[in-house]
Amino acid sequence: MYIGCRKLEDQSLRGVSKVMSKRNKDNYVVRSIANALELLECFKGERDELGVTELSQQLGLPKNNIFRMLATLSAKGYVEQNPVTGTYRLGIKTFELGQVFRKRMGLLKQARPVLEKLETQCGESSYLAIIQEGMVVYVDMVETTHSVRIVPKLGQRVPAYCTAVGKAQLAYESHDEIERIIEKLGFTKLTPNTITDKQQLMEHLAEVTRNGYATDNEELEMEVKCVAAPIRDYTGKVVAGICVSGPVQRMTQPLVESELVGMIKQAALEISERLGYSPA
Repeated sequence: MYIGCRKLEDQSLRGVSKVMSKRNKDNYVVRSIANALELLECFKGERDELGVTELSQQLGLPKNNIFRMLATLSAKGYVEQNPVTGTYRLGIKTFELGQVFRKRMGLLKQARPVLEKLETQCGESSYLAIIQEGMVVYVDMVETTHSVRIVPKLGQRVPAYCTAVGKAQLAYESHDEIERIIEKLGFTKLTPNTITDKQQLMEHLAEVTRNGYATDNEELEMEVKCVAAPIRDYTGKVVAGICVSGPVQRMTQPLVESELVGMIKQAALEISERLGYSPA
């Protein structure tokens, strides 16, 4: 009896400890390290190189602090200075870390051969994307050999509600989660075709779940059409999306309906099965 009570007491204490740890985790953040990481994130924008003044303005920190962080990151190889302009760019160490992440992420490993096969089959760029806080993040791609092609940047973030690969995943979220994302992001009309009404988006996402695929008909960018399907893991949860994208002149509606939809759904199923998914 004593052992059982002691065991329950220990479990209770561990539970309290976890709660307290979660509540107090911000107390353990090392501000200088957090600032350095936020500095590195500044290089995710369009510009490859940034100066001390620009970084100071973006982060709201004194130039002296920025200079010391850059000196430390430079010494470790995470940034490097352009000897001509004096501006800074990401160093080789950041690339090396990214490559380690790519190799260890099972989704990328399993999806890569399917992406390559899909590009060969349809002749258009194929890519893999995940959703983070309502934003699509492109994590891998295989470019078409066409001289005119659609190629999003790896790591680029765009709203899920106006992309095929975003809607293919968003459609399988709970109603409350979709509501939360809409509340956080709002709507921006990027093209005349962008959905900017909540009810219209909800109806559209319901159609996506019925069909098992999503399309982007010039909703993110004019003259660009995309077709996407969801990827599931071994539990059946949608964890990513696969998509083909190309100019509207090549990706005609008859082609989409007769060929591309079948190809993209089969590719999504193949990756899902590689991740352990077993369709009913």
